Amino acid sequence: MPDEGRVLLDGRDITFLPEYKRSRQIGRLFQDPMRGTAPHMTIEENMALAYLRTAKAQHAVFSRISAADRRLFREQLARLGMGLEDRMSQPVGLLSGGQRQALTLLMATLVTPKLLLLDEHTAALDPATAEKVLSLTRQIVAERSITCLMITHNLHSALELGSRTLMMSDGRILLDIAGEERKGMTVETLLEKFRAGAGKALDNDRILFSEAGRAN
Repeated sequence: MPDEGRVLLDGRDITFLPEYKRSRQIGRLFQDPMRGTAPHMTIEENMALAYLRTAKAQHAVFSRISAADRRLFREQLARLGMGLEDRMSQPVGLLSGGQRQALTLLMATLVTPKLLLLDEHTAALDPATAEKVLSLTRQIVAERSITCLMITHNLHSALELGSRTLMMSDGRILLDIAGEERKGMTVETLLEKFRAGAGKALDNDRILFSEAGRAN
């Protein structure tokens, strides 16, 4: 529960709304690819769980998946380019971390949410897989015009993606840029503004390593 303030979504106060009700409006991807899926359930069952939890009918969770629903699942899985549409009866626990994260992305957006939360959702993946999952994320968010909040330690991603960038330190928002100011922003100026606001240089190893890797 929050210590103070309110959480508003689309003008509605959801601060104390039960999680199962919030889940119908908010999709989320965790940093750990293992947290977004149920490993002992099949791919189809995971997709069904995500699909039915968003339904508004009181007893929808006990509904059955139709042939049309299965076709929808296959179509969505096929866009991943990972062959998962031919493995729908296999347990999710047999998939790699990247495959599970891509599946979680589909599950979180199978029914378009009002808000998609991305908690460093590519940080635990190898570079090639991370790039693929990020590309899928951009495509789905753009196609469905989803409002998205992404946490990242990669400053290039922070500037390349979305329309607004915020930097925080010790629980405080130090920088909030959008519009024309953001268009001309570089990683170097971003670091300089952080230094001016925080009174110290950015010394987060994860950020610095990600920048070094980008430069190389």
